[in-house]
Amino acid sequence: MELRHLGRTGLRVSRLGLGTLTWGRDTGEHEAADQLKAFWEAGGTLIDTADVYADGEAEYLLGRLMEGLVPRRDLQIATKAGSVPDPDRRFDGSRGHLLAALDASLERLGTDHVDLWQVHAFDPVTPLEETLQALDIAVSSGRARYVGVSNFCGWQLAKAATWQLASSGAHTRLASTQMEYSLLQRGIEREVLPAALDLGIGLLPSSPLGRGVLTGKYRHMTPSDSRGASGLAAFVAPYLDEEASRIVDAVAIAADGLATSALHVALAWVRDRPGVTAPIVGARNAQQLRAALSVEALSLPDEICQALDDVSAPVHRYPDQDWSTL
Repeated sequence: MELRHLGRTGLRVSRLGLGTLTWGRDTGEHEAADQLKAFWEAGGTLIDTADVYADGEAEYLLGRLMEGLVPRRDLQIATKAGSVPDPDRRFDGSRGHLLAALDASLERLGTDHVDLWQVHAFDPVTPLEETLQALDIAVSSGRARYVGVSNFCGWQLAKAATWQLASSGAHTRLASTQMEYSLLQRGIEREVLPAALDLGIGLLPSSPLGRGVLTGKYRHMTPSDSRGASGLAAFVAPYLDEEASRIVDAVAIAADGLATSALHVALAWVRDRPGVTAPIVGARNAQQLRAALSVEALSLPDEICQALDDVSAPVHRYPDQDWSTL
């Protein structure tokens, strides 16, 4: 698999990442092992997890699998901290919480460092400089090699990166931002993506297949073994409207014309967007993952990309377009 630099850093990662959101909850150890082995054999290196996935079980499971299945040196482990199971405070970006969470993650993963440590979401209560100081400490102490953020809107991302550049002393620059991005969700193109491109921050798209909808599996019915028929039905529902159906149909037409799958078309589109380093792909089983990984040989023709851009284009007017033309 082709490698790409993560933002404006020296870290090179596979241009597809493996997500572990369901590991330890819906995905057991045997199936997780099959997925990790398939990903590694395909040349994949970037594994994305978080301390709250299955209440830490995803990290624990990944740590066990690295002991005997895949060498730690062959992988880049990315995890997150900051989400908390507190109805009164969903996110905790305090220095104390973040560093304690990092130590707990390292213990579960069975490693002395992670390659990428990400703040899971913006905490409006904690001063941003306190959160960013925790990232500096993580890198200076050797517990993290690179740092990033997740689910920061445009002004939050720009503020964080600017503080690192402008404040006194040496600070670890953000390497990445992880955001949902697909043909069904292009909202980050309004402010987040332009900020990331300007600041040299690599984008790690989550849900690059529109929460599974872009594969076409929901075009005529809801499969009984799909997320849409499970406890995650509410997660899928926003992408089952008429507008999404029109985009999914366009993807299917493109796939037929290229003699490939809708999954490949949708994944190749987001993988090769400007600013994207590596879409994070989650799979129900190893067979499904291998199907996604086989997109490596596909590059969409410019005409197909333009057609998909047009049919899925979000409405961005003032102030994103040149105001003088409005």
